[in-house]
Amino acid sequence: MSAARFHALRYPYERVLLARTRLAYAHLKNLLSDAKRDRRARVFGYVAVWLADELLLFYLQEGELVTVTRTRDGQRFQRIALRDAIRLVPTAAEYGSICFHEADDEQLACMYQAQVEPPLPWPDELPLADADAITRYLDALLFDGVLEVDCDGVLHYVVYRAGRAVRCFLTGIEGVDPLDALAVLWPIDGQVTVRRWGVPVPVVEQPAPALIDVYRALMVGVLDGLRAAGVRDADALAERLRRDHMARSPWLAPFGPAHAGEPPSADPVTTPAELTHGIAMWLTDLLWACALPPESPPELLLQQVTRERRHALQSAGFFDELPWRVS
Repeated sequence: MSAARFHALRYPYERVLLARTRLAYAHLKNLLSDAKRDRRARVFGYVAVWLADELLLFYLQEGELVTVTRTRDGQRFQRIALRDAIRLVPTAAEYGSICFHEADDEQLACMYQAQVEPPLPWPDELPLADADAITRYLDALLFDGVLEVDCDGVLHYVVYRAGRAVRCFLTGIEGVDPLDALAVLWPIDGQVTVRRWGVPVPVVEQPAPALIDVYRALMVGVLDGLRAAGVRDADALAERLRRDHMARSPWLAPFGPAHAGEPPSADPVTTPAELTHGIAMWLTDLLWACALPPESPPELLLQQVTRERRHALQSAGFFDELPWRVS
């Protein structure tokens, strides 16, 4: 698929919430906000945004934006942080288009896995242009997983259990028995690519931008507290420890003293649990290394700097990761 062909990508859907329209007539932030506020719109689905040189896919679960992928050639995808993806979409775009489709959560898992994980190989001798041969092979293998059929950018997904098709998500085709899905898709005029993956796992959720901001503010507050307690070179020590922890937690790259008071260049692409664990371990090592005076123990400092953000931190499980009990 050429670099320009990502404009042709089409994915299955259950219901059209916003038909593909020019980006100038829709506002992405308002669309995502409405999906979160309106109970009727709290659906599983995706928002696709075709820009001049790339496609962005926003994945939603119960109306909440959970992750975003991007591609510039329709073949290679990568995850991108939520806030960074939203920034890429101009608010008054002269070019580009957008759609909002409701889709089954399992379909979203199939789409996401096909974008972020490499496919399983096929035997060299298997004729991938022969639907019957593919069906016989998967049946003999007792295959558990998902098949993606790419028909010139129109994508279809068939889910298998023990070698039999049990569900299918077809673009533009309705009422098809999963066992007949491949037969319905063949013969196909044009280029067809068939790939397979194992059993799809749920879409991996990213941390919300608000949680990232909480942790950024937390580290700024901790450093301010350390300086107030008379800890010398607190910023240099925090930066050294952050770099040490990046070997295990690379998503700490956007954090640190160098970013205090400055707009971040990028948000980390990780999960809420990984982000919480990485911040907690970095902060724990920092407070142990500082040797705070008896009148300013770590528990007191943490109590002071987390007071305004305690509810968000509690929900994220941050306090459970610390060796101290913060009341």
